[in-house]
Amino acid sequence: MIYRHTLLALGGFALVALVIGGIAGAAWGWGMLCAGLVALLLWHARHLSRLHFWLAHPIPGKVPEGDGVWDEALAGLHRFERTVARREEALADALVRMRRAVQALPDGVVILDGANHIEWCNLTAEGHLQLDGRADLGQNIANLVREPEFVEYLESPQQNAVRIARGEGRLLLLQLIPFGQDQKLLLSRDVTQAERVETMRRDFVANVSHELRTPLTVLVGFLETVRELKLDPQRQRDYLAMMQEQAARMQRIIDDLLTLSALDAAPPASPDTRVPMRALVERLKRDAEALSGGRHTIMLKQESEADVLGVEGELASAFGNMVSNAIRYTPAGGTVTLAWQECADGARFSVEDTGIGIEAEHIPRLTERFYRVDRSRSRETGGTGLGLAIAKHALARHEAKLEIESQPGKGSRFSARFPARRLAGDFTRLGA
Repeated sequence: MIYRHTLLALGGFALVALVIGGIAGAAWGWGMLCAGLVALLLWHARHLSRLHFWLAHPIPGKVPEGDGVWDEALAGLHRFERTVARREEALADALVRMRRAVQALPDGVVILDGANHIEWCNLTAEGHLQLDGRADLGQNIANLVREPEFVEYLESPQQNAVRIARGEGRLLLLQLIPFGQDQKLLLSRDVTQAERVETMRRDFVANVSHELRTPLTVLVGFLETVRELKLDPQRQRDYLAMMQEQAARMQRIIDDLLTLSALDAAPPASPDTRVPMRALVERLKRDAEALSGGRHTIMLKQESEADVLGVEGELASAFGNMVSNAIRYTPAGGTVTLAWQECADGARFSVEDTGIGIEAEHIPRLTERFYRVDRSRSRETGGTGLGLAIAKHALARHEAKLEIESQPGKGSRFSARFPARRLAGDFTRLGA
C-alpha cells in the first residue's frame, strides 16, 4: 500500500514535470520534478517527526493523525494501542483480583527475592510476623524475624517447615517454597489452636485411659480372687459390692463422655423453648437434699420470675453438676445455697457453699476434662472429673458464662450468668 501510493505520487510529479518541460523548457520541467520530490519528502518528514515525538512521550489515546498513506498507518497504530491498553487493563484487573484473593487467605504470604529481601506480603503475614507491608519492603526477612530456628531454616531449608513462637503464646508454622526466577514464597500459618487441640486430645486420651484403668484393675483383681479362692458368702458379697461400685463408676464416666460428645456436636440451643426456672430450681433443691442426706443445710433464694429460653435437660444437667460439686466438697454441717437472681445484664443461677474452697491457681483449669484439685477426694465422693466441663459446654450453648469465685477455707460460688436476650417472663433490670 505504501509503495503504491509513493509510486503514484512520483508518477504524478513526473507527468506534471514532463508537461511543464514540454511547454516551458527542460529546465522548468526538472525544477518542477525536484520541487515535487522535496514537497513529498517534507510531507513524510512532518508525519515521521510527529510519530517520533509521540513515541518519545507516548500518551494513551493521543496517537497523532495523518493524511493519505500516513492516515492508514497511524490508524493501525491507534488500533494496536487500544488493544494493548485493553490487555493491560485486563492484566491489571487480574492482578488486583489475585492480590485480593491472596489477602483473603487465612495463611500469611511473603514474596522474597533470592537474597531473602521482602518484595510483598499480605495482611495476614503482617499480623503473624509483625511486618509493615510498606516500610519493610526491601528489608531482609532475617533482620525482622530473628528467631534462631527460622534464621537457620532460611539459610538451609533442609526440613519441610519450621515452627516458631511469636508473641502472646502464638505458634506459627513457616514454610519456604521456591518459585519463578530465584524467588521464594514464605507461607505462615497460625497453628496455636491446632496445637492446643492436639495437646488436649493427647491429654484427654491419657486421662480417659487412666480413669478407666483404675476401676478396671480393681474389677479384674476381684474377679481373679473370686475365681481362685474359696470365700465365705459374706466376703463374696463384699467383693461383689465393690466390683459393682467400680463398674458403676466406669458407667458414670462413659455416660459423661457421651454427654460431652453430644454437647460438642449439637448446634446452639434453640431460643424458642421456655424453661420454667422456678420449678427447675425447686427440683434442684430437692435433689440436693437427697444427695446431702441431711448432712448439710440447703437454702433456696428465688428472687426472679424470669425463665430461660433453651433446653431444659441441658440446663438441669449443668445446674445439677454445680449442685453435686457443692455437696461433695462441703463438710457435714455446712450450708449450700441455691439462688436464681436478676442482675444488671440478665440473670444468674448460683450455687454457694461453705466448703473447703479452692486455691486461686486451680480456678482457671476447673472446667478442663478430668481436672481435679484433689484427685483422691474426688474419687472418694464419686466424681468423674467431667461435671464442670459438661456444665460449661451446656451453658455456652445457651450463651451463658460459668463464673467461679472461691476462697480456701471459706467456700465457693459457682454462677451461670445468662444474657437478657435468653430470658423470658417477668424480667426487670436490677443491680448485680
